[in-house]
Amino acid sequence: MFETISVEVDARGVATLMLNRPEKHNAMSGEMLTELRVAAGQLGADDDVRAVVLTGAGKSFCAGGDLGWMQKQRDMAPDVRGREARKLAEMLQALNTLPKPVIGRVQGNAFGGGVGMACVCDVAIGVDGLTMGFTETRLGLIPATIGPYVVARMGEARARRVFMSARLFKAEEAVALDILARVVPADRLDDAVEAEIAPYLACAPGAVARAKALTRALGPRIDDAVIDHTIDELVACWEGDEAREGIRAFFAREKPNWGQG
Repeated sequence: MFETISVEVDARGVATLMLNRPEKHNAMSGEMLTELRVAAGQLGADDDVRAVVLTGAGKSFCAGGDLGWMQKQRDMAPDVRGREARKLAEMLQALNTLPKPVIGRVQGNAFGGGVGMACVCDVAIGVDGLTMGFTETRLGLIPATIGPYVVARMGEARARRVFMSARLFKAEEAVALDILARVVPADRLDDAVEAEIAPYLACAPGAVARAKALTRALGPRIDDAVIDHTIDELVACWEGDEAREGIRAFFAREKPNWGQG
């Protein structure tokens, strides 16, 4: 049914939602964004599903946006770019509001939107040695549609350490920033994820769903107006000179005209 992801549900009702483009480091294409949103809706509506594990196939959790998808966006009209940005926003909101606990099994590197996906998990466990970063500003863009979820997870003060600089950081700093709950060696990752799943199997599913919804209602506001604002900001960046230069330089393997590092 799906081309870029896979979904499996075990006998306990634990679903594994896997990004399945290992040859592309699970970079997000428009097709993947749509499939993730659909899968989130299906899992949320399935009364037999008790918990969802979000992970990636291969070495990387998610490398962010697919390069081919980005190249196409470079030549799109603003309204088309807005529709593409909305795909990412709607996918993140679908995972963020999924009425099941979502446990991130972050088995490898995550950049840009991949970090955003870790931030919509209710808890994320990372493997020792991974690297993360919000790399958008190196391209003249901003981490816009992931922004509400990043700030909700990290808080504004911690987000400002890494949100604008495109600086890469390791797993231990991701824990300090509250992106990851903890870091474990690769051979202990599955056990750590199982330890997060087990308590939920003793809880009333409806109560878990209501508690999650209440937590979100009490947290930072992420509604249609906030999402629309992030999309508008991203489209405005794409229309600017910096994005044109940053994307050009990236694909030409050159430094952009502002680059000094």
